Amino acid sequence: MKAVRFHEYGDPDVLWYENVEVPVPGAGQVRVRVAATSFNPVDGNIRAGRMQGPIPVALPHTPGLDVAGEVDAVGADVTGFAVGDRVVGFLPMTGAGAAAEYVLAPAEVLAAAPTSIPPADAAALPLVGLTAWQALFDHAGLTAGQRVLVNGAGGAVGGYAVQLAKRAGAHVVATAGPRSREAVRAAGADEVVDHTTADVTAAVTEPVDVVLNLAPVEPAALAALVTLIRPGGVLVNTTVWMPAPSDEERGVRGIDLFVRSDAEQLSRLVALVDRGELRVGVARRVPLAELPAVHVEATAGTLSGKVVVLPPTA
Repeated sequence: MKAVRFHEYGDPDVLWYENVEVPVPGAGQVRVRVAATSFNPVDGNIRAGRMQGPIPVALPHTPGLDVAGEVDAVGADVTGFAVGDRVVGFLPMTGAGAAAEYVLAPAEVLAAAPTSIPPADAAALPLVGLTAWQALFDHAGLTAGQRVLVNGAGGAVGGYAVQLAKRAGAHVVATAGPRSREAVRAAGADEVVDHTTADVTAAVTEPVDVVLNLAPVEPAALAALVTLIRPGGVLVNTTVWMPAPSDEERGVRGIDLFVRSDAEQLSRLVALVDRGELRVGVARRVPLAELPAVHVEATAGTLSGKVVVLPPTA
């Protein structure tokens, strides 16, 4: 089968499109014929060797944490899935990814794929959708009537966060640049602050209960966001290399989020998609052989929107 792998850490030129043996599922695993994977920024950090501590991978390594596809083979002790089932999942970060024609997945991380969107597009959902869900509900405990600031709402996680927060009955304040402002507004944001022309802490005039930081801001800027939070509120930060600040005197908690795979939560997201209550955003679809070029764009800071990656059999 064809796969993209890197045999050493480094710049995007360490990625090779090459022939690899088709894997055989072991106990508790299924083999998925990949319809698509997607690019996530963490893929670039793993490839560059910046995540060797929290995410140790064996070389050569195949990236691609999201998978959408069809069950092709089932290992021993697997229940709930059969050959031919369409599935979606967030793969273990330390294992082989889905930038390939086939990938092995623990059955426990998979959910039935959405039926209302193209099979490949479902690969745009798992990691970013779960990040938004866990940030808002597991960590922030967001409830109806609260005010939430989504800082960095123009990215893939931000799009889901705005939709989910609005659906939960929150008042959503979002920061976005000129390119993503209208998309963020369409996702349901009640207020949109252009972070390229306005100081966020000055533009947000009413306190919020929750700040969700998705942007790689400077530590001082992140600390300033705490001042916007009412006593007893929470800041959830996804840029885990920069610890979340808190304010103990006012009871404001700072939480660093490291997303985890959760098939039950993913099933809830899929149900929202199929009911038309959550939109899956795909900016571009590219062949697997072009994945190294996507990494180049990401490294240069020119990548925009969610990119879905299609293997040759898709």
